[in-house]
Amino acid sequence: MSAPQHFVFMLVENFTHIAFSCAIEPLRIANLVSGNELYRWSLLSSNGTSATCSNGIVTLVDGSFDADMPSDRLFVLTGINVAEHATPKLCKTMKRAASRTRALGALCSGAWVLAKAGLLDGQKAAIHWDFHDAFMEQFPEVNLVRSVFEAEQTVTTASGGTATADLMLHLIEREHGAELAIAVADQMVYNVVREGGAEQKVSMQSRMENRNAHVMSAIGLMTESLDEPLSMTEIADQLKISKRQLERLFGRYLNCSPKKYYMDLRLQRAQKLLIQTEASVTDVAVACGFETLTHFSRMYKAAFGISPSHQSSKIS
Repeated sequence: MSAPQHFVFMLVENFTHIAFSCAIEPLRIANLVSGNELYRWSLLSSNGTSATCSNGIVTLVDGSFDADMPSDRLFVLTGINVAEHATPKLCKTMKRAASRTRALGALCSGAWVLAKAGLLDGQKAAIHWDFHDAFMEQFPEVNLVRSVFEAEQTVTTASGGTATADLMLHLIEREHGAELAIAVADQMVYNVVREGGAEQKVSMQSRMENRNAHVMSAIGLMTESLDEPLSMTEIADQLKISKRQLERLFGRYLNCSPKKYYMDLRLQRAQKLLIQTEASVTDVAVACGFETLTHFSRMYKAAFGISPSHQSSKIS
């Protein structure tokens, strides 16, 4: 029998615990079900002693990020404050670590660290949906995908949460066959294993229990044009309905006007950019389709109770 594959997980402070559990447990269960040590794993942290996840649980580790620990697969795992933790020092560390592994990967928001280190240029990559807007603004050279994981590139990425389990089951199937992957999923009581191309979020139709084609199409047009907003007339024209009908449909299904819904989408994107990136308030305003800072500031404060400049300084 061949030697077990060695997975190394670099746990950045405030890493997401659900993604960590979904990464380790399929490997452990694969060993249990198969009756063989197919996988072994090691954990690293910045201080070489422990790492604290986002829910406060402290995990003991096997060494520091600088440890000379060759691996078959190395994953960096981060959490909600990834931009804060993606320091030049960590990026430099990731570049060194990449040379010690046969396969590099990132879980949850970890793709942010690899992108900042220049390790994802020209590749497809997955990251948790909450970071999509900021990631696209910050790293235009990376081909961001909205799927749960991407395993066909040089660097493997998963969007976090249970998507990490999907990725691990995918790797188990690829390396040891579908029968073992199914047995592991059964032990996890995990009966809806997703392929890499599956969407991360529940569809808009399911989330709103709404199947009106015109409303769904209008929301799609709005989402795709947040930086250069369309007028309600332009949206209605593309849907081949009247502006009045568009307004009636939004009132019926969403209990608001299409104009307000559109503005909320733009402001939500602005909030994410202010929180997750170092972009200036002016740049955020432009990225979200506001022609003047005065209009942007007024609308932002009305929505969130704080000015965009204070939001930005509060985060930094």
